[in-house]
Formats: sequence, structure tokens, C-alpha cells
Amino acid sequence: MHEHRKPRTPRDNAVWAVVITSIAGFIAALDNLIVTTALPSIREDLGGGLEDLEWTVSAYTLTFAVLLMFGASLGDRFGRRRLFAIGLAIFTAASAAAALAPGMGELIAARAAQGVGAAVVAPLTLTLLAAAVPAERRGMAFGVWGAAGGIAVATGPLIGGTLTEHLSWQWIFWVNVPLGLALIPLALLRLDESHGPHPSLDLGGTVLVSGGLFGIVYALVRGNADGWTSTPVLGGFFAGTAMLVGFVLYELRAEHPMLPMRLFRHRSFSAINVASLLMFLGMFGAIFLLSQYLQTVGGYSPTEAGVRMLPWTAMPMIAGPLAGALSDRIGGAPVVTVGMALNAVGLGLWALAVEPQVSYTALLPALIVCGTGMGMFFAPSANLVMSTVRPEEQGIASGANNAIREVGGAVGVASLAAVFSAQGGYGSASLFVDGLVPALWVGAGAVALATTVALVMSRDRKAEDQGVGLRAGDAAADVPVAT
Repeated sequence: MHEHRKPRTPRDNAVWAVVITSIAGFIAALDNLIVTTALPSIREDLGGGLEDLEWTVSAYTLTFAVLLMFGASLGDRFGRRRLFAIGLAIFTAASAAAALAPGMGELIAARAAQGVGAAVVAPLTLTLLAAAVPAERRGMAFGVWGAAGGIAVATGPLIGGTLTEHLSWQWIFWVNVPLGLALIPLALLRLDESHGPHPSLDLGGTVLVSGGLFGIVYALVRGNADGWTSTPVLGGFFAGTAMLVGFVLYELRAEHPMLPMRLFRHRSFSAINVASLLMFLGMFGAIFLLSQYLQTVGGYSPTEAGVRMLPWTAMPMIAGPLAGALSDRIGGAPVVTVGMALNAVGLGLWALAVEPQVSYTALLPALIVCGTGMGMFFAPSANLVMSTVRPEEQGIASGANNAIREVGGAVGVASLAAVFSAQGGYGSASLFVDGLVPALWVGAGAVALATTVALVMSRDRKAEDQGVGLRAGDAAADVPVAT
């Protein structure tokens, strides 16, 4: 007599979905910043220059960004659970390849493949979670999922530094392998299959946006080495720009575009996305240089550098919930604007304070201000994106905003590193600081520009709210009062 296995209940499905998608989201988000504190060790072990270090970061963020919405479309077309498992398999295999890489070229290729896997996994975590969890419990489930991503961003540099120092830099990639191998069978056994309402693939749009962004980032990375007027660099800029223009024109005419251009007719949607791009440009580029400054100039170990980055990377865990509550009271636009202004001020403070022999305590105020500003940006900006589109368009709007943020990060690393290498280098502490200071001012300028864009959005939303209030008042005046 054999026992029959008890059928899974909806509650079991929901719990498993929260666990599986949260862990998957954690490792995808972790690989954005886990590599930062390992960069000096990677350079020492595998050789290579600043350009190679840029590509170890940008190869991941760029492929992640440009394939994010395509990954969601693949899930809609071929089955979300199936593509989620395939994405995990790609990410896990690429992580192992990165750990085994014998040189910088192989490491960069593996990082690009990791980005492909993450681009499939990340958007499907949310759709699979929404399908498994009843509507009345989604708030808590999304909270756990969001917290996992937030912890990954906050602790990425610390985890990367600790693994690098106590094991080796290869372990920042090996750590993904057991997690991925455990998640793949769990996903196939514990998640239900689902498909999207519009199972079409925008191959033309994907090729155009991928080629365009690669061309521009390539030109930024190679500018100092090849010369800004050299044929490869000018070709990268012109070809990249032409492909991005072609992408916009193509999306305007596509039957099922991966990025509907009609969304950008709403000024607030356009403004928050432009502001997000500029914000991540300044922030990611600065974090890329900060982790190296703390080890190369400050003389800290990878673990010590990761701990000293926490006032910046972990502050959003404190400031984020407070910013969310404040945005419910006064609106998200003013909170986001103040957050961006704080980031610009923080980067400026850091540029003013940094010197070859400066103490960490002198840098601490700048890191805390940047971290607070980042926390005030994240949650309210996501709500702003959702509030500017119709409910049925929120998924694609969220995907577009996430992709634009990642693009900002990739362009930020390339841009600030180009300024750094033009003015300084790794030769000495003084040379490093000579390059770092102007790069920080460029980052501060980008975030200050983002603040200006957010101010315009804030005024637009205030006018919209007043218009809604007036219309509601007019309607109320027409309603007869019962006696």
C-alpha cells in the first residue's frame, strides 16, 4: 500500500513562489554590484586596464538592460516557468564560466552571458509571483520580493569584498552556482506554467536597441585609448545613434512594440525616465570608482572597502520606507526631486573632500548624503512610473524604466571612467585622485540635471492634480443635493 502525495494548496504555491522568485531576484540584483569590490583583485590577477574593468561591469548591465523586455516577451510566448528555468540555467552556467575565466576577454564574455540569463529571469520573477499569489496577499509578497532586491544592492559590495578577501574573487561568481542549481528544479516542480496575453516577439526592436547602445558604450570606453576623433570611436557614436533613432522609428510603426512610444507622450512618464537615466549614470559611475579608490588609495582590504561602502549602499534600507510614507502624504515627485538633489550634493561633497591622504571620516558625510538621496529616489520613482500609465500598461512601463536605469548605469561607468582615465590613472594615489575628482563632478552634474528634470515633472503633476480637483469640483457642483 503506497501513500498518495497530498496535492499542493494555493497557499503552498504562493509560499514557494515567494521563496523561488525572491532568491532569483536577489542573485540577479546582486551581480550588479558584487563585482565592484573585486575589481582591483581581478586586475591584479588577470591583468588588463581600466577598459577591461569597465566591461566586466558594463557587459552585465548592458545585456541585462537591452534584453530585459525581450526576456519578458519570451516568457509570454513560450511559457514563463519554462523560460524562467532556462534563464536560470544560462545565468548559472555563465557564473561558472566567469569563475573559470583564464583572461579578461573570457571574463567579459561570461559577464555578458550572465546578463542574458538575468534579463530573462528578472522580469519573470514578478509575473510568476503575481500569478501564484492571491490579489489580497500580493502586497506582502511583493514586499518580500522587493526587500530581497534591496538587500542585494545594499550588501553586494560587502559580500563581494568578503568573498574576494577570504576566498578569492572567483567566489563572487561561484556563489551563484549552488543557488541556481537548486532553483531550477524547484521552479519546474513548484511553479505553475502561464503565458502572456500578447505572445509576440519584437526581434527588430531588440536588434536595433542592442546595437545602438553597444555602439555608444563602446565609443565611450575606447575614446581615450583610440582618440575621440578616431574612426572606431566616431563610428561607434554615429552608428549607435543611428540605430537608436531607427529603434524609435521602428517602435512607432511596430504592431506589438517592446517599448510603446505612446507611453512617452505623457510628460511625467518621459521626465521620470530621463531623470532615472541621469541618476543611475552618476550613481553607478561613482560607485564603480569608489570601490577602487578605497582599496587603491585608501589601502583597505576588499572586506573593509565593502563595509565602508555601506553608508551609501545600505542607507536606502532606512531611507526608502520613510520616503515611501512621505510620498503618500505629499506626493512622489517632490520626494524624488529632493532625493536627486541630495545625491548631487553628496557627489559634490565627495569631490571636495577626496585627497590622497584623506581619512575615511572626512568622506563619511558625502556617503551618507548619497545613500539617503538614493533611498528617497527608489520607491517613490517606481510609484511615479506606475501612476503615469494605464493599469494594463504597468508591466511594460516598469520593464522600460528598469531597462533605462540599467542603461544609465552602463553609460555612467563608461562616461565617468573615460573622464577618470583622461585626467588620471592607477600609477599613484595622486594620479588616481587627479582622475577621480573631475569624474565625480561630471557625475554630480548628471544628477543635478536629473534634479532639474524632476522639478519640471513635479510642476506638471501639481498642475495635473489641480486640474483633477477642479474637474471634480465642477462635477460635484452639478450633482443635486438630497433634502
